Amino acid sequence: MEKQFLNLIQLFEGYVRNYRRLNLSQLHNRSMFTNREIEYFAKLGEMLGFDAYIEDSKFDKTKGRSRPMDLSWWKWDSRVDDQYFLYLALHLERENSWSKDVETIEKLFSQTEEEYVPHNVIGIQFIETEKRIDYLNNLVLQKNSIQNSNALMIYRYDEGEVERVCAYYFTPKGLEEVRIAICEQDDLGYSFMCFEEEFVTKTKKRELANCVSLLTEGSNQR
Repeated sequence: MEKQFLNLIQLFEGYVRNYRRLNLSQLHNRSMFTNREIEYFAKLGEMLGFDAYIEDSKFDKTKGRSRPMDLSWWKWDSRVDDQYFLYLALHLERENSWSKDVETIEKLFSQTEEEYVPHNVIGIQFIETEKRIDYLNNLVLQKNSIQNSNALMIYRYDEGEVERVCAYYFTPKGLEEVRIAICEQDDLGYSFMCFEEEFVTKTKKRELANCVSLLTEGSNQR
């Protein structure tokens, strides 16, 4: 059947805008971050009308065995088929470990049975540096030239005092769009995200406020 593509960039925007709602602080470990993010997308899938399953699985022909999926969205419509799901709408993987970045992509684009080929895939992967992105994106392009899915790869990495969250959106034709966000902690130590352009504006306003404050203090001292 013809693949049903979702607006993955819109899903990324929701992920950014709602990140503070996950209530993740500096006191939470990495596993808790993973669990909350997967739960967020599971709830989102259900609100969109899909059946969502955490720790689902699909058969990998290359490995000769089933491999877990962190999250799957399945499309059900009893008007068309009252026994089986119509298709796998989304396969999502979320990985903290830098060393498993290639494995994450292999899971998303594995050779499998036709009914398990996802129409959409999302990979959320922590990487060591920005330099790794080109290599991983080339791997996505190579594998998606066979799978022909709608794909969103979200790479997260530390850069100085901030964490960058870079989203690359692919269609079967290739790379279509890039969005960049920043992940920071608020005054209470809770993580939140904003888009890069908003972060730049906020930083400039903060710097301007600091300058005004210093000038005011200088005037008062005179």
